[in-house]
Amino acid sequence: MHPHPSYSAQAIADLRKRYPLLTPLMALQPVSWFNPERAPVELALPALSLTAGDVADASRRLTRFARYFCAAFPETREQQGIIESPLRPIPAMQQAMAEHYGQPLGGSLLLKLDSQLPVSGSIKARGGIYEVLQHAEKLALKAGLLHLDDDYAKLHSEEFRDFFGRHAIAVGSTGNLGLSIGIIGARLGFRVSVHMSADARQWKKDLLRAQGVTVVEYDSDYSVAVARGRAQAEQDPLCHFVDDENSVQLFLGYAVAGERLKAQLAQQQIKVDKEHPLFVYLPCGVGGGPGGVAFGLKLAFGDAVHCIFAEPTHSPCMLLGVYTGLHDDISVQDLGIDNLTAADGLAVGRPSGFVGRTMAPMLDGFYTLEDEEMLFLLGLLARSEGIRLEPSALAGMPGPLRVLTETEGYRQRLGLTPARLARAHHLVWATGGGMVPAAEMEAYLAQAASAKPAAV
Repeated sequence: MHPHPSYSAQAIADLRKRYPLLTPLMALQPVSWFNPERAPVELALPALSLTAGDVADASRRLTRFARYFCAAFPETREQQGIIESPLRPIPAMQQAMAEHYGQPLGGSLLLKLDSQLPVSGSIKARGGIYEVLQHAEKLALKAGLLHLDDDYAKLHSEEFRDFFGRHAIAVGSTGNLGLSIGIIGARLGFRVSVHMSADARQWKKDLLRAQGVTVVEYDSDYSVAVARGRAQAEQDPLCHFVDDENSVQLFLGYAVAGERLKAQLAQQQIKVDKEHPLFVYLPCGVGGGPGGVAFGLKLAFGDAVHCIFAEPTHSPCMLLGVYTGLHDDISVQDLGIDNLTAADGLAVGRPSGFVGRTMAPMLDGFYTLEDEEMLFLLGLLARSEGIRLEPSALAGMPGPLRVLTETEGYRQRLGLTPARLARAHHLVWATGGGMVPAAEMEAYLAQAASAKPAAV
């Protein structure tokens, strides 16, 4: 880990001259930035250390564990032990948004309901669960307790729980990653510690403790929770630290989503190619989840998919890192931005340098939005489609508007003609909310009722 610089007032003034978008960013104004360095996949993919083969390996591992999930989590039996979420069109929301924003969206609006992923009800059920499975398999294979052609249902036994109980897992989290790792880790038998930042919701801490997970609370933000969790794990040779900022395994777990979405779109007879582009809007915290999913999408669809990250105005860390090229060498706090947002899963001040450097050439753009807009859209979705999500899961919803109203020449540069946009599919990745308690959801809906977002 290289030391992170802090910036003098003069250094910040110099950065603002070089990067004009920093001025509205520091004023907490919603901004959009479309990446001029976005490269075709034939140039971008070969430059990466990760390959399609790595993602295929992750996919096979998840398939091997399907029998374990059927045994340990009965709610997964309907999908034969595969952790996957529904994809559904949301035409009533599309119409409601067109009316609210005064702008027809064109094409179709789709929702990827990772809020309904089994086990932990958020996108973190992809990467977080995958990394724990990868670690468990490695330990069991090395000990001679497991072979690749075994029925993995045997892992759901006292013998394996006793074995895994000799080992520990630690993670730093704002909430959802901790939930996914805590639930699967504890079910397997690991001793799990989740280091939680000040913005983590109380119900998530309570749920983890009920699963037998040790929750360590901090008054500081996400980066401190991660650093403390990492330091504690380093003291225990039998402790595996899940590094949300730099983990390749988390990234690969998320990336499997690409091939799965491709199969779902084909099943629904939704065509994706140059003439029928797919825009995917991904809420972004530290970057691992959206980065991994975007990597999988690029492998699945090539240049026909356009990946755009969405962040709160108070926590625009990945936009800041990629836009300036400073990645994890700068934080939002360096600019005087407070990193306080209702979208607790996105409350991250310093981005993953690994994800930023890996994915920058493949990302179309970024935008920020206010908490008020997320809350307003939370209410609009609940009223129009009967779907309830947590605030951070709505960050991707205004994405189509940002694409259709940008003025920097992005659409022309990528050949996104009006005819192609009329045939486009806009997919909002609903990253979480499936486990939010009823009382908490009612409080969100009450906030949504009084939310007054600024105009686009």
